[in-house]
Amino acid sequence: MKILITGGSGLLGQYLNIELSKENEILTQYNLHEGNCKNYNSVKVDLNEKERFERVFKNFLPEVVIHTAAFTSPILPPSVEPRYVFQTNVTTTQNIAELCKGANAKLIYTSTDLVYAGYRCSMLNEDAKLIPVSLYAETKLMAEIKINEIFDNYLILRMSLMFGFGLNHSTCHFHQMYNNLKQGERVKLFSDQFRTPISLFEAARIINQLCQLNLKKETINVGSKERVSRVELGEMLCSAAEIDKSLIEKVTMDSIPDLAKVEDVSLNTDKLQSYGVKLKSIKESIKEILSSK
Repeated sequence: MKILITGGSGLLGQYLNIELSKENEILTQYNLHEGNCKNYNSVKVDLNEKERFERVFKNFLPEVVIHTAAFTSPILPPSVEPRYVFQTNVTTTQNIAELCKGANAKLIYTSTDLVYAGYRCSMLNEDAKLIPVSLYAETKLMAEIKINEIFDNYLILRMSLMFGFGLNHSTCHFHQMYNNLKQGERVKLFSDQFRTPISLFEAARIINQLCQLNLKKETINVGSKERVSRVELGEMLCSAAEIDKSLIEKVTMDSIPDLAKVEDVSLNTDKLQSYGVKLKSIKESIKEILSSK
């Protein structure tokens, strides 16, 4: 299968490069950072340069596009204007969806659990109330709507918090937490935010599996089966890595200025599992992550 990956040098993208290249012909796109794209068929192109990307797309003619590229920070830095976030997360996604429609290619779009109302209840189904509280989450939801308006050959994956070790230049909170804890440094973790976190290894495998299925016009929650706080995830890491749990300092979301507070966006993954996807436990995933280091 011919698969085009956007954001191929990103946190998830580099894991997708590894997983999807095993049995598929991939073209992985990057822009500012090369990451492990250098090890695969890759192209450097800014997705906001519509005509340049269109030439790349039509030259490769993918059967599936996995669109992971996005502006992902939940807190908008002063140097970034909202219109840039809209262009990157919404307009570019709309352009890609239109290209997929014209080429009869499937679009797999990685959205976020943060599109949900994070104050109502836990273990949210795909039809739960949507109230994004950050510009990032709002633009991801707007992109979902654009895709749905354009065509029906798509899968929208609402990804839960992803954890693991970033490859090359990429990193994430879990990776930073591990490094700090290993150095004996205290880390502050939220006790009042709950997610169903999924490892980067698992996320890449699941997306690979969904590529092979004859599904379209579906929105699917992608996460683990376990609802945990940030503190509980940190404690699981400490247990697996034999690190002193007293290094974890429990804090609340109120301690972070300007944070768009989301209390609970834990996901019900029954729909995902109904497609034959088997999910590892968080403890099993942490063990896999540690063994890869």
